[in-house]
Amino acid sequence: MHRRSLLRTAVVGVSAAAFGGSLWRGAAHASPAQPGPGPYGALGAADAQGLQLPRGFTGRVIARSGQRVANSSYTWHSAPDGGACFVDGRGWIYVSNSEIDPAGGAGAVRFDSSGTVTGAYRILSDTRLNCAGGATPWQTWLSCEEISRGYVYETDPFGVRAAVRRDAMGRFKHEAAAADPVRRTVYLTEDESNGCLYRFTPTTWGDLSSGRLQVLTAGSAASGSFTWTDIPDPDGSPTATRSQVAGAKRFNGGEGCHYADDTVWFTTKGDNRVWQLNLLSATYELAYDDSLIGGGGAPLTGVDNVTGSASGDLYVAEDGGSMDICVITPGGVVAPFLRLQGQSGSEITGPAFSPDGSRLYFSSQRGTSGSASGGITYEVTGPFRT
Repeated sequence: MHRRSLLRTAVVGVSAAAFGGSLWRGAAHASPAQPGPGPYGALGAADAQGLQLPRGFTGRVIARSGQRVANSSYTWHSAPDGGACFVDGRGWIYVSNSEIDPAGGAGAVRFDSSGTVTGAYRILSDTRLNCAGGATPWQTWLSCEEISRGYVYETDPFGVRAAVRRDAMGRFKHEAAAADPVRRTVYLTEDESNGCLYRFTPTTWGDLSSGRLQVLTAGSAASGSFTWTDIPDPDGSPTATRSQVAGAKRFNGGEGCHYADDTVWFTTKGDNRVWQLNLLSATYELAYDDSLIGGGGAPLTGVDNVTGSASGDLYVAEDGGSMDICVITPGGVVAPFLRLQGQSGSEITGPAFSPDGSRLYFSSQRGTSGSASGGITYEVTGPFRT
């Protein structure tokens, strides 16, 4: 059986695209990805929503901040951020964070098998600046607070069980989380200019109430080998977690994080890089670095949230830049997949594929107004590579 199939089998019930895909496995990458013609061709003219897409793709708005979502009593939250999809019978659920302070939290939209919105509801309340997060193989959403000594909250996408604060996962400026069902651990990024990359290994896989928090230790070079070292005090007080271990590798503004096929992909906004953590060889390297692209032609700027597709493509959302979601192919080509016009005061957040990989969800956090109350959440449908 192909490794991708094995991986999908390990995460039954969660969007296959959230964990699957053989991203660049086996390819030799002596240098980071470079611009080139993308797999879907050029972007077309902007539609009525200001959305530019390749030929064969269409988009629609599924929710707007401050307005009720179709077939529900839920008013869509402000500043929609990180998101993920979950299988729900023959349909699915898209979960979205709210990056406001106070009263952040997260909400969810439910779809039937045809993609019709059938409901929406809140799954987390009374938290602060819920930025990114990540799905777990047991169908929960980890919502992360992007504040000093912030928490991770484990939430129920189905809206049945109450959210639970997971103190053991550490208190720091949390950004994203990516679950690794092979090693039974969760990788965590930190949005600080001198932040770190962590992993949390629960005592029992599937129960995040206790476990071991560690930080990646390595040299200062852009590539090399790494190890994991225990954090003595995950509470982060009086000494911040990132300052507790000598030799902890520093990353300039950790953002999105994605696991697939023995690899962790994460972004750093301070230096506009995409990093590749090779778990089998315990080495790290750059997958994308705009400073190495000559002539000022970097296609991807303001790297932020990231997800992967079943084909092995990586999708990286921009915070600013040209308001693109760019695709990075297994062959190392990076190119815009979509672009939003007239929303330069916003950022793109929460990219996530439906379980069958045919629909991509994402948000413009501040929309055309440039304010948190102007958020817009979209769905794009089309011939995605499989």
